[in-house]
Amino acid sequence: MNHRNLRTAMRVGMLPAGIAIALAPAFASAQEAAAEQQGATTLDRIEVTGSRIRGADMETQQPIITLSRQDIEKQGFTSVADVLQNLTSAGSPAISRSDALASGEDVGGYYIDIRNLGAQRTLILVNGKRLGASTSGLQDLSQIPMSSIDRIEVLKDGASAIYGSDAIAGVVNIITRKRYEGAEASGYLGQYGEGDGDTQDFSFTMGSAGDRGGVTLSVEYYKQDPVAAKDRWFSEDGNTGGAWSPVSQNGSFCDPCTPTASAVWWTLNDGGTPGNRADYHRITPAEYANSNEQMFLMTGIERRSVFANANYDITDNITFNADILYNHRTTDQQIAGYPYQSGSFGTPLSGTSVFNPIPGQNTAFRRRLWEVPRTTKSDLETYRFAGGFNGYFELGGRGWDWDVGALLNRNTTTKTAHGDASLLATEQALGPSFIDANGIAQCGTAARPIADCVPWNPLLPYGVAGQGSLANPELQKFLFPQYTDTGLTRTTSYTANISGGLFDLPAGEVGMAVGVEHRQEEGRFVPDAFAQSGNSTGLAATTTAGEYSLDEVYAELNVPLLADVAFAKELTINIAGRYSDYSNFGDTTNGKFGFTWRPIDELLVRGTWAEGFRAPTINDLYGGIGSSFESYVDPCGRTSPGSVAGNAACTGAGVAPTYVQLGQGLVPCTSFPCQTPDQFITGSNPNLLPETSKSKTAGIVWSPRWVEGLDLSLDWYSYKIENMIISDSVDRILRDCYVLGNPARCEGIVRAPDGHITDLFFGLANLGQMETEGWDLGVKYRLPEFSFGKFSVDWQTSYVSKYDEQGENSDGDAITIGRVGETGIFRVRSNMGVNWELGDFSVSYMARYYSSMKEPCVGRGVCTLPDRYQNDEAAPQKVSGSNTFHDLQFAYQAPWNATVAIGANNVFDHQGPLMYANTSGRSSDFPYYGGFDIGRFVYLKYQQRF
Repeated sequence: MNHRNLRTAMRVGMLPAGIAIALAPAFASAQEAAAEQQGATTLDRIEVTGSRIRGADMETQQPIITLSRQDIEKQGFTSVADVLQNLTSAGSPAISRSDALASGEDVGGYYIDIRNLGAQRTLILVNGKRLGASTSGLQDLSQIPMSSIDRIEVLKDGASAIYGSDAIAGVVNIITRKRYEGAEASGYLGQYGEGDGDTQDFSFTMGSAGDRGGVTLSVEYYKQDPVAAKDRWFSEDGNTGGAWSPVSQNGSFCDPCTPTASAVWWTLNDGGTPGNRADYHRITPAEYANSNEQMFLMTGIERRSVFANANYDITDNITFNADILYNHRTTDQQIAGYPYQSGSFGTPLSGTSVFNPIPGQNTAFRRRLWEVPRTTKSDLETYRFAGGFNGYFELGGRGWDWDVGALLNRNTTTKTAHGDASLLATEQALGPSFIDANGIAQCGTAARPIADCVPWNPLLPYGVAGQGSLANPELQKFLFPQYTDTGLTRTTSYTANISGGLFDLPAGEVGMAVGVEHRQEEGRFVPDAFAQSGNSTGLAATTTAGEYSLDEVYAELNVPLLADVAFAKELTINIAGRYSDYSNFGDTTNGKFGFTWRPIDELLVRGTWAEGFRAPTINDLYGGIGSSFESYVDPCGRTSPGSVAGNAACTGAGVAPTYVQLGQGLVPCTSFPCQTPDQFITGSNPNLLPETSKSKTAGIVWSPRWVEGLDLSLDWYSYKIENMIISDSVDRILRDCYVLGNPARCEGIVRAPDGHITDLFFGLANLGQMETEGWDLGVKYRLPEFSFGKFSVDWQTSYVSKYDEQGENSDGDAITIGRVGETGIFRVRSNMGVNWELGDFSVSYMARYYSSMKEPCVGRGVCTLPDRYQNDEAAPQKVSGSNTFHDLQFAYQAPWNATVAIGANNVFDHQGPLMYANTSGRSSDFPYYGGFDIGRFVYLKYQQRF
């Protein structure tokens, strides 16, 4: 469907809403009794996340957390993702706003990862229907305005049998407000204690409801300013995460340049004359670049959202319902100016350039383009329409519920970037130049000048004026074009479901649900022409484009076996299965079995076994080629861990036995893994198959009758995922080629004459496997009311007993890597919330606990476990202590029907530890875990109801 058709569909969808508003008063009195009777039926038969069968007790059959609107408002968070990230079962952020160097379509979005199984393996629903995904399968929660939410249900269990692909780790179902009566305006202002990260959130919700229908409209505006890395202790100084970059904003040239390992770099003296060879000195580490000075620690974000729900009872038993969403999100990123190295692009400073201190000799140089930081503005625009009919009828004296519906979700992405240099322009600006009759440097020669070209002196230090200075606006305009990437994803689905009672058993009615779905996923992401041609200093990338469709059918049975007998007040089993037929890889069938046993009224025992799958995404299958600066260990390096320098495979590749792996700036690596100075290429795989999973849960829910208001729950979970779609890593390829001697794995490796790897391709494959298990403990206690107020306690804890991934050792043998306790995979996460109410006043307090973290020792800081081994290989680790953050909110219910609240997240300004190893779980490009608070955040909220 094109853009125009989508807008037409949305207008058609809004038409019944207008009819509902117009006709509701006319039908009100005539249908009041019938509506009340129908409302009672709806209350008796509810549908909860994880099951399609309506019933009175379905919510107890599976481990579900429900966050009410009141629960959400007691927290100082302003996005759905932040609220969900606060759950103890949430893993490390998929793309943290501290991932400063992240690039691509998904940057700027908010995502949730349950159980650390990956954000693509947690399915997001809005009112039971899928949220649209990017081409890489990520579902952006920033699309949903907080003001529209009634509650959030989180199913911590596999549910592919009910919902299909992606529901491996769990399901998040966001339920919006319906038939809201009245109006409500809210304002929120917040700021970090350091005086930055200013946040504002303004929303307005209004609704009109009659006996036959209603319309609810929520409008929201949100903005949070970025936070600069230089304004936090853990990110202000690049030395906290390693040495500063030798690619300095001062600019330096190489003389002599060979051999590479002992090259000497020279930079201009203070007050020296550019071009005078005698006025240059050897650059020192004190003159290196601290790139953190120019980077954002936290990206800025701005969004505008409109959400509307309209529903109308066409008859007493048939209702039309429609959801309409518009969202526009803008995210701003900034990272330091590009570290330009002439050797990476074959663009030395010409020997005939007027700026060359060694006339007649093409001179290698490096210069960080400090004057022009790299910025990216990401715009995401969402149009969503979900509409349909649902109803109720009786057949043979049994009630049946049905619904048919359609979903159209369209996301358009525009990314505008600036700060990467055009290689076409740098080649001219660094080429031959001359001084014209006016004493001005010009490109080319006097005989053949180059029009519209501005010559560049890369050896002129930052802040020093002169011809060829990068501070010259004309030079900046010539070297730095604006880049634009565009993207589009579209989800279209049609569904039909029916559920009801089949027959009675002695223990109760057998319930059934069946349904069908047709869904189509389309997507493309088109990088700028410069990125596609590789003619800029930005990461090279090509177009991602593709689509697939699927047809599915499912069935679910709920069978009560025993009721009201000794040791079985209830014993019920639930069976579900789903058949999915995909246009790209074929079909798959997934089942689920669950049971509920209540030996006594106050004790519930439950368990599930489920199969799951995740279909490969459009980006997995049809993604374009991308590039990145990878960190790896070259086994042919003499000083590399597990070195095989001098063996036949290395020498056959032209690598000298004395070669030392070279990193950024072509400087010998002193710690490993070491980041390449050149871009490596990665790509998709059209032959990928789905990931498959098996999950198990078992738990108890106990509400002891002798302690009124106390509810206890304990759930065990276990997941195993096979055929995981992972990148075929650089280290795996190098090990297979040079250590194991597999020549087929050497084909994509390209080396320079000095031995360092200049090019390597690595793609996607169904190579991954992992297992995890653990426990969730919940304690809720509503104390008796005292003269000094009402107290309630909510304590939620998650314990991870196993998190194992399949990997390879240095010999290429398959090994199991235990990752519990690594950054982001906490052994224990625990939240203790206490709420006090007295009259119109209330206080909410929460303590958020994270257990200790482990990371590889990388040569900086204290190596806590230097003698540690894993799988018979040395694996030294640094262990950091546990961390607890405290949140506090005071609220007052004003007599003029308003609520005023003031609060602080991380009220004691707790600071987490430095994390030196740049692991994926760190979720940050700075030496700090991306899921931790970056300071004390103070806020004020005001809500006025009309």
